[in-house]
Amino acid sequence: MFYTAKIPWIIKKMFPSLVFKFNDKEKTIYLTFDDGPIPETTPLILDILEKYNAKATFFCLGKNVEKHPELFDLIIQRGHTTGNHGYSHKNGWKTANAEYFEDIEKANKLIRSDLFRPPYGRIKPSQIKYLKKKYRIVMWDVLSGDFDYYTDSEKCYKNVINNVENGSVVVFHDSLKAKNNVLEVLPEVLEKLKAIGLKVQCL
Repeated sequence: MFYTAKIPWIIKKMFPSLVFKFNDKEKTIYLTFDDGPIPETTPLILDILEKYNAKATFFCLGKNVEKHPELFDLIIQRGHTTGNHGYSHKNGWKTANAEYFEDIEKANKLIRSDLFRPPYGRIKPSQIKYLKKKYRIVMWDVLSGDFDYYTDSEKCYKNVINNVENGSVVVFHDSLKAKNNVLEVLPEVLEKLKAIGLKVQCL
């Protein structure tokens, strides 16, 4: 599976209306989790975040919120923020606009957030033009790679720590596929970020 841990500057320049990172003067990074909530992973991540007094933004799938509303409520109760990741994780490049927008609005009835992250990070310019009227479209600056079967926790750690900087938006996943990596590496990442003086915040 090909992906880059650090989003190239040219991509950010090509899509100026999307949020990839923030130009923060303060030493802050923004931690995000995609694809939950699910009972096998999300509560454990919430406990780790609480231990390190870190806040994050969870880009939730509508179908998972519908299945596990108590976990969605728990995210909010713990002081984190939520964003829309679509109802059924549709690929914007491969989905007709009307179907794509309908899927997002179905999720919005459950999530009710003005933050949206396109599944796979794949979204057409026409979709951006329409959605940015209602949502702040949040991409990322640093991708942990926790979802990749061929990436172990050590590589995930390096993907984050070697690329993070003030204002970075970092992506992890609270999914079954990412469970082993994210639960192992998240405490190590939070320890290191604390040691180098970076505050972990939600959007």
